[in-house]
Amino acid sequence: MSRLVRHLLALLFAFVLALSAGSARAQEITIAPPSAGASEAAPVLPPVLPVEGGPALTLPNDVPVLPPGQVTIPRIPADYATHDFGWLKLAYPESAKERVEPILKSAESVRAELTAALGQRVLDHVELRIVPSTVEMNRLAPVGAPPPAYASGVAYPRLRLTLISMLAPRGGEATNLEQVFRHELLHLALEDAVRGQHVPAWFNEGLAVLYADENGLDRQRALFNATISGKLLPLAELDHGFPHDNFEVNIAYAESVDFVHFLRRRSDELRFAMMIARVREGQPFERALAQAYGSDVRKLEFQWRSDLERRYSIIPVLAGGGLIWVAVIAALGWGYVKKRRRAKAILAKWAEEEAIEDALLAQRAAQRAEESAPDLSKLPATARPSTKIEHAGSWHTLH
Repeated sequence: MSRLVRHLLALLFAFVLALSAGSARAQEITIAPPSAGASEAAPVLPPVLPVEGGPALTLPNDVPVLPPGQVTIPRIPADYATHDFGWLKLAYPESAKERVEPILKSAESVRAELTAALGQRVLDHVELRIVPSTVEMNRLAPVGAPPPAYASGVAYPRLRLTLISMLAPRGGEATNLEQVFRHELLHLALEDAVRGQHVPAWFNEGLAVLYADENGLDRQRALFNATISGKLLPLAELDHGFPHDNFEVNIAYAESVDFVHFLRRRSDELRFAMMIARVREGQPFERALAQAYGSDVRKLEFQWRSDLERRYSIIPVLAGGGLIWVAVIAALGWGYVKKRRRAKAILAKWAEEEAIEDALLAQRAAQRAEESAPDLSKLPATARPSTKIEHAGSWHTLH
């Protein structure tokens, strides 16, 4: 009987983790065709040189490969508001000021955090475009290098440019702007910190997701399932890119984030900064990591896997106190409900604002129509329209 109860608890825990999967992501695979509206007059930047060895294999999925030669960036729409921090130039629709306000308040602190985490001065110049939807994000992206088809955010480190959509590409849910902002800014900051030197895809994307604190429950579920089923992927397979299979790509992201977190444990923050500095100086990533940590990536991966098995082993899940797991499941469920409520509140607010704007437009149209109508009282008597009435079977004209 006790064995059955433990199995039921484990299944319930896995179910809640699956239910709580987030929908807004910055980790995508396919690339959409260029938008027809992206060919408007725009500044032309100097040629972008390809990274030796093939940039398509070494960049995260939300960092599109730029076409060779000159790159054209569409101009910011005239009805966008702008804010200049000196190092950050931010553009967004006037109507989105309230949603963008948290980024305006946190931008300086985010830059300071990234400088401290990477141990280098970063982000001297960044342009950020916050747009209403992924359609607009595609239109304002560099010509020939559109965002991934399912991305809420995209970064172009060589151009110092990033774009974020206020709506998720699927489901129409509101994007967590602060989260995606931190994710994409990390890609730009890492490019600065290592001076464009190669780092593995798992390191680049894992660090971005970790810093943005994205999809925590998703990662736990993926790591839990992969650990107990023996389906963890070797990090060497994730050096130049992630798999395209939906099941494996979730494991790849979860592993990347967790291993980067393993490297950035409190006691190893100095080693992490030393590794970044060595890569910046031109050392290959694996050699820089080995010299900073005193152990090569294979030994570190073995240590991390051992730690992972201790944390996600099915034994502590099944043998743990029932009341504790009930509390954990309740907390996870409450977090999911709060997230859904927040998204619905934002969408309801947008609908209310659109209704108010439509009413104002209708009122202004009625006023213009009234102003353009002729004043009959000022017309001469001969020009006024006559009025006829019927009396005793005959029609009579009133003068």
